[in-house]
Amino acid sequence: MSTIVSFKNVQKTYDGETLVVRNLNLEIEKGEFLTMLGPSGSGKTTCLMMLAGFETATHGEILLEGKPINRIPPERRNIGMVFQSYALFPHKSVAENLAFPLKVRKMPKSEIEARVSRALRMVNMDKFADRMPGQMSGGQQQRIAVARALVFEPALVLMDEPLGALDKQLREQMQYEIKQIHEQSGLTVVYVTHDQGEAMTMSDRVAVFNNGVIQQLAPPSELYEQPENAFVARFIGESNELKGVISTLERDRCVVNLDGGHTIRASASKAVRQSSSTSISLRPERIAVGEAARACDNVFKGGVKDLIYYGDHLRIVMDVCGRPDFVVKLPNDGPARRLRVGDAVEIGWMAEACRAL
Repeated sequence: MSTIVSFKNVQKTYDGETLVVRNLNLEIEKGEFLTMLGPSGSGKTTCLMMLAGFETATHGEILLEGKPINRIPPERRNIGMVFQSYALFPHKSVAENLAFPLKVRKMPKSEIEARVSRALRMVNMDKFADRMPGQMSGGQQQRIAVARALVFEPALVLMDEPLGALDKQLREQMQYEIKQIHEQSGLTVVYVTHDQGEAMTMSDRVAVFNNGVIQQLAPPSELYEQPENAFVARFIGESNELKGVISTLERDRCVVNLDGGHTIRASASKAVRQSSSTSISLRPERIAVGEAARACDNVFKGGVKDLIYYGDHLRIVMDVCGRPDFVVKLPNDGPARRLRVGDAVEIGWMAEACRAL
């Protein structure tokens, strides 16, 4: 794969003091779906806007297909853009909205008609060419916004929280459709969201941002299974956090003495060192309860404080190792059905299921 976008030592400040983006070095591969994920104010949207040309880097250089673009205006970057607000012209039909960026580029009429038809087919909206935006639902308008970003066949498509205004069911449907368009077209997509579920289901790689810095850049499964620090573990999925000190460390395994006196065997991230403080991340669904717990590397007693029904699973809040908010997720059958608030039960997990960070 070849690199289509490069950020080289890019920084951004609005007031000359606070860095919103710090020393960003990032390469985006041609044809990949890369998501910039993080909380509000983490720098992800600023990075997208610098790439689009709506913001200027304070320091460093951004390359598109090997060429510096810092001084090239947005309309000359050959980049498609999809916003949360759709940004359709209300007085123009669907076909006219799609034709607009092609007319700006002075394409011949026959070429414009062919490209508009092709883009509408890609988003399954070819029967809506004559509709006005006000006559369509939010999901239909968002499909048109996606089609408009694709119609001039850009080198790159940027999407800034494009599904934020849709309800849950429609949002999930659009996630699937955008991913299908990406796979079928071979487009490069850079997507910004604060929704971790969206990032995990759609992306080839995810860049997790916090305080203007990429905390980890990896495929979704690696972010979830092998977070590099406590922020990533907390932000991606749900995690129980236990604090302690590394007492022994051998390659990728360690023993941790918890603050409350308990001892845990865990896998070790590359950053941990012997005798250093650590935060252990443990996913709630990796925990066994009752008889199944006895075969685990780590076995403790836990008190059941609350049981919350989620349909396919039970969320169990327990008091474990001095943590009163310890969460276990179990399928809603078998042992889970017999649990009651106030029960004291054995719980356990394997060393590879928890990670010292």
